[in-house]
Amino acid sequence: MTVRRRTLALLTFAITLAGAAHAGAATTPWHDARQLVLVTTAGWNANHGTLRTFARDGDGWHEVRAATPVTIGKNGAGWGLGLNAPQHDGPLKREGDNRSPAGVFRIGEAFGYAAHAATALPYRALTATDYCMDVSGTAQYNRIVDANVVGADAVKGSTEPMRRDLHANGDQRYRLGFVIEHNAQAAPQGGSCIFAHLWKSPSDATAGCTAMTPAVMQSLLAWLKPQQHPVFVLLPQAEYERLRADWQLPVLAATDAAR
Repeated sequence: MTVRRRTLALLTFAITLAGAAHAGAATTPWHDARQLVLVTTAGWNANHGTLRTFARDGDGWHEVRAATPVTIGKNGAGWGLGLNAPQHDGPLKREGDNRSPAGVFRIGEAFGYAAHAATALPYRALTATDYCMDVSGTAQYNRIVDANVVGADAVKGSTEPMRRDLHANGDQRYRLGFVIEHNAQAAPQGGSCIFAHLWKSPSDATAGCTAMTPAVMQSLLAWLKPQQHPVFVLLPQAEYERLRADWQLPVLAATDAAR
């Protein structure tokens, strides 16, 4: 083969690879995401992990802030109902299992105790009558609703009053947070009321949410922009490495992957 033909062949191969990569990215339901909040854990049963943030431009994903510790569900993680195709090579998230949902999820509205928050996300100023309905099979399952609007019977049995400072001895964990859109279709027993919120302490795991310091939460809320179609990803490290290329997720540094 002449040098010229070899060069043309290599160029054609490179263009083909680039086209395939672009097609792969376009096939993911989150191909439009330009912001990503990533949590990785050591394994399915780990109840703490590492949070990183990435932004995507024409050159791919770039890490935005330094990694920070978070806590997740007391029993670790299990495959949730999000944007990704169903997975079956690990535990499945179920209502009341104290596992955080694994997968890729849209980021929904922000919420908090104050009337306003420094965020571009839609913000819900919580009231004493706001509840997240965690009773499977009810009409309001997996939704935050105002009992004054839907009626007291509609939130009967809920264990998730959103103003925990008023209903749970001054608890501040929902003082600031955002919705992780797990089980948006409200599949029965699929799991409900999954949030990113403030942690009680670095050693206190959650009932299925992801918890962090107030400073990290404030930074996330100031950074996230709806027009960037942000997503939240939670995966055990081994699953992340297995799925990263197919799901068009960021490459982690070697030192991070070894943790």
